[in-house]
Amino acid sequence: MTDETFLRRAIELSRGNAVSAEGGPFGAVVVRDGEIVGEGVNRVTTDQDPTAHAEMVAIREACARLGTHDLSGAVVYTSCEPCPMCLTAILWARIDRMVYANTRADAAEIGFDDAWFYEQVALPIGERALPAVNLLRDEARAVFRQWYENPDKNPY
Repeated sequence: MTDETFLRRAIELSRGNAVSAEGGPFGAVVVRDGEIVGEGVNRVTTDQDPTAHAEMVAIREACARLGTHDLSGAVVYTSCEPCPMCLTAILWARIDRMVYANTRADAAEIGFDDAWFYEQVALPIGERALPAVNLLRDEARAVFRQWYENPDKNPY
């Protein structure tokens, strides 16, 4: 199987959503050791879940199927360059590589413009459009210390 083969599967999944209009026209697959271990389509409007992007759905399925949160050794194939949320999830999942078809500029042309989100993430927290207040830091840091010192913790 080639990158093109797996990417065509992601595009096929996106086409299914484009035709059915059940979600945005996005599809993704996660592959490890030459096998698809997770597939996803955009389910934001279907599930009323703003995090149910195709990449997120595929990562969740892959993790559940493999019984791990660590997808090292995997490749994600996605019909479109991921938004900042999905890109971050891909990084957190420790996926080795990403292959994509449409660019974020292509997505913007049909109404899925992620530019503002990319801009917000790059800003210092005090300059973002979302007001943020830092409270009870000492109390919360005590919990972090508890976890850090716990010999039975499940690290990641």
